[in-house]
Amino acid sequence: MGRIYLDHAATTPVDPRVLEAMWPYYTKYWGNPSSIYLEGQEARRALDEARKQCADLLEASPKEIVFTSGGTESDNAAIRGAAFAQRALGRGNHIVTSAIEHHAVLHTVEQLEREGFRATYLPVDEEGVVDLEALANAVGPETVVVSIMAANNEVGTIEPIAEAVRIAKQRNPRVVFHTDAVQAAGAIDITPSKLGVDLLSIAAHKLYGPKGVGLLYIKNRTPWQPMLLGGGQERERRAGTENVPGIVGLAAAMKLAWEEMPERNAHARRLRDRLFYGLPERIPDTVITGPKDPERRLPNNFSCCFRNVEGESVLLALDMADIAASSGSACSTGSVEPSHVLTAMGIDRDLAHASLRLTVGKGNTDEDIDRVLEVLPGIVQRLRALAGR
Repeated sequence: MGRIYLDHAATTPVDPRVLEAMWPYYTKYWGNPSSIYLEGQEARRALDEARKQCADLLEASPKEIVFTSGGTESDNAAIRGAAFAQRALGRGNHIVTSAIEHHAVLHTVEQLEREGFRATYLPVDEEGVVDLEALANAVGPETVVVSIMAANNEVGTIEPIAEAVRIAKQRNPRVVFHTDAVQAAGAIDITPSKLGVDLLSIAAHKLYGPKGVGLLYIKNRTPWQPMLLGGGQERERRAGTENVPGIVGLAAAMKLAWEEMPERNAHARRLRDRLFYGLPERIPDTVITGPKDPERRLPNNFSCCFRNVEGESVLLALDMADIAASSGSACSTGSVEPSHVLTAMGIDRDLAHASLRLTVGKGNTDEDIDRVLEVLPGIVQRLRALAGR
């Protein structure tokens, strides 16, 4: 049996149909879209078509789409761009976000605090759902930006964004609301007008598209200023020669994801549920993290902690068994700190160090899940025995 990949929340393989759409813009239509001659105009047409396709899928205007280098840049640009624009208008310097955001959001907000802004980090409950009462109490006349993710990348919690927007705008109609939809795109409906958001981030590589490309939706008339300066690309909102092959790939990946969402979700949910119900039955002292109702989490996400086991050891043993997975902790980056998401949910640090995330994709099979259900219980049992537990 070959390698089994169960870390689709981290990244996904490029769909061959996406690569096919991209290839001509590496080999034949490789011009700079800002040039006026034929090669440039061919690239410009592809860029315009991709922008319209992305906008149509989001039920937005092409003018509201800014292409970026990915989710991290989109999050940074959204929050910094809105925060400084709002402050320049004299509207305040307060930012509200949640304690379980991706670090692309949290580190951006922390940097803004060092630059004179104030920040409130909203608590979450034991399943990772943002406290909406705390949101209502946090937003005031000086609040300029609220950023809450559409779905959590570690535990899969789907957040009540539409309700959060309603609460925030009720408290302060001039608040700019951003949602990081990087993990949610392709799995749930993220149409900006339905959510009510002003800014929304997407990354192609979570959607079976290429790495290094994403988009930022900016609702018309939203106070915002650019982060990258230089040329006049993206209507002077993001300087730099556009990554035409990547942008074409993003548009193709989004189109496939939107069209195939019901089938992909049904497939992912069926395989995920086998893990969700099967592993706790086979492994004593398994603590499911995130929503206990699988319908309230992303359809491909299973996450848990094993008592009396080190998560890194589980990952290494799985890798030796040709199974790729990830942990909620950041041990793979050299950090000894447990996941900020899990600790914010009230999980103690020792248990948080024993976390595991399995995220299935459209290429996974029942045989893959059979293998995990066969191998993982023995791994946990051996590690507990070695630790004398």
